[in-house]
Amino acid sequence: MFPIHRPTHNPTLQLEGDLELAELCDRLGFDEFWFGEHHSGGWQIIGAPELMIAAAAQRTARIRLGTGVSTLSYHHPLTLLDRIIQLDHLTRGRLIFGVGAGALALDSTMIGHDPMEARRMMEESLETMTELLRFAGPVSRSTDWFELRDGYLHLAPYNEQLDIRVAVFRSPSGPRLAGRFGAGMLSFGASAAVGLGSENPMTTAWDIYAERAAQFGQAADRRRWSVMSPMHLAETERQARREVRWGLPAYIGYIRQILPMNVPVDLDDADAVVDVLHTVGHAVIGTPEMAIAHIERMLQISGGFGTFVIEHADLADPEATRRSYELFARRVIPHFTGALRPRLAAYARELEHDGLTRRTMAAAQAKAGVEHSRERAALRIPRQREGAHDDAR
Repeated sequence: MFPIHRPTHNPTLQLEGDLELAELCDRLGFDEFWFGEHHSGGWQIIGAPELMIAAAAQRTARIRLGTGVSTLSYHHPLTLLDRIIQLDHLTRGRLIFGVGAGALALDSTMIGHDPMEARRMMEESLETMTELLRFAGPVSRSTDWFELRDGYLHLAPYNEQLDIRVAVFRSPSGPRLAGRFGAGMLSFGASAAVGLGSENPMTTAWDIYAERAAQFGQAADRRRWSVMSPMHLAETERQARREVRWGLPAYIGYIRQILPMNVPVDLDDADAVVDVLHTVGHAVIGTPEMAIAHIERMLQISGGFGTFVIEHADLADPEATRRSYELFARRVIPHFTGALRPRLAAYARELEHDGLTRRTMAAAQAKAGVEHSRERAALRIPRQREGAHDDAR
């Protein structure tokens, strides 16, 4: 789950709602929940994903919690990594350290950075963090935006290795970095072009990642690849379309301001927007069966990945959104985990025996009834004889 919210919402309730959503997803059996870092735009108001994860960790038991993502160019690599490792311990190893270059240009310019330098700065930061995590002695680095003098970490990660995932969109820089440093990937806009049959960003990203990993002797692990697209589910497609009129046009209006995407329809026509999203394969507004087909198509095109992430974007009101997640948990997740296979197989075997249990139960009940009647009859005979003797006396 990856939350984005409209700026018309009460910010305090929005943040509390994200934590409640993390609790719900934990109860429903979701595997991952991500919190992004943004400092402008008004939609994504979480400035410190670590704070949200620390709070969510106290409310949840098993779900993994990720920074989606921490923007490396905004922080000194040593102090950020120190906070992340501390958080890794507080979550008992449930943390995923998602890293990226940042999406909003204003985030960079407000702190005096050139947004065009963000990817280069991210690589310098990740290189430094990787060296610190080797624990091979003090690390020194000098760049035009940070300096590290004999730096070292005084905490090791909770588990043997910190799970780092690099944000991936259209640029090759993300998969190249992930491959170089043996990190996983978090793919945004992963399902783009699924419906058109053209080259998909997932295929391109994996090819670049695997080639780069081989060059640096790293293992390319599909299990540490999370892919994301928007989704809202209901019992019928008609109902789902009706529910997203609440927020879909505003979401698309925002996204096309910050990302190189085009939805060539009137945003006031929610059905037309849904039609475009379905045509290109960017999102699912419909039923659990449509969600299953969408994810299976993504698996086929990509060659396989570890986790599908729902981009939570206030498409529907909170009540309809909760119902959507419950439908996903009840009818989509079991399809991919195989949790229903033994149950369905057991039911099928029962049907194959053509009512054996019913016939056996009926026969057993009849037999018990006969035995009970015989016992009652046997008990009545002595009483009748005893009564007749008394009368004779």
